[in-house]
Amino acid sequence: MTTADIRDRLQHGLLFDGAMGTMLGAADDKTWKVPEELNLNDPDRVRGVHRAYAEAGADVIATNTFGGNRIRLERAGFADRVEEFNVAAALLAREASGDDVLVAGDIGPSGEFMEPLGERSREEFVAAFTEQAAALAAGGCDLLLIETMSDLGETGVAIEAALTTGLPVIATMSFDTAGRTMMGVSPADAAIQLAEMGVIAVGANCGMGPDEMTPVLEQMHEAAPDTPVLGQSNAGMPRIDGEHVHYDCTPAEMAAHAEAWLAAGIQLIGSCCGSTPEHVGALRAVLDRHQAANS
Repeated sequence: MTTADIRDRLQHGLLFDGAMGTMLGAADDKTWKVPEELNLNDPDRVRGVHRAYAEAGADVIATNTFGGNRIRLERAGFADRVEEFNVAAALLAREASGDDVLVAGDIGPSGEFMEPLGERSREEFVAAFTEQAAALAAGGCDLLLIETMSDLGETGVAIEAALTTGLPVIATMSFDTAGRTMMGVSPADAAIQLAEMGVIAVGANCGMGPDEMTPVLEQMHEAAPDTPVLGQSNAGMPRIDGEHVHYDCTPAEMAAHAEAWLAAGIQLIGSCCGSTPEHVGALRAVLDRHQAANS
């Protein structure tokens, strides 16, 4: 599918999938260091999550590669497995979802800072993101999704690397309840600067529930009205109960917020931490009603 085809689909509205990390992390038999291991060691587990989201109606499935860059993987001793983890992830997502669903290669943050705030050079970041993006493209992804970013510098490097593949790129940042990223970036500045970097859509994910995310998305849409905006909130704010983390936003509650997002001009919806196929199914119904009313 060409970039023009994907741009056209974005304009008509798309439903992105839900959480991968919290779905896998809820398992009682967790033995892996990082979720990316499962792309090779337990592909059926990963494939099952993808399939559940596809069957719930997701138009876009993100690969299980959020932490799949070299900088992040080397902390778990897997720096030499970047290519195989990412290629396998892309193939799994495609197998589970079929040809009608878009597969987005998921690229998360490095977890470290570039110089001068950190010890890593810009060149190391460029190399790490380029390596991951190339592997995801080799696995057959339709587009690349850079997500949960807090620093515009790192996001820019990731976008630069992703664009070398020739695939369309979407970038989202993570905001706190004060309406800023951890590095102090506002929604408006994020939308404007990300759009100027050559992505086909901008947005916000993680960090907050749908209620808190609403003004963030509205500000992004107002600042960059010609660029599609993606909203993927958590299923509410996390609540810690002993060793477990719970998210209390129900599918119906998330769907009600998504209805307001669509009415405000947000074309792309999905969900993040704590969400399930049931949340995605509820969002599917909302998006279908919205598209039918505007057809």
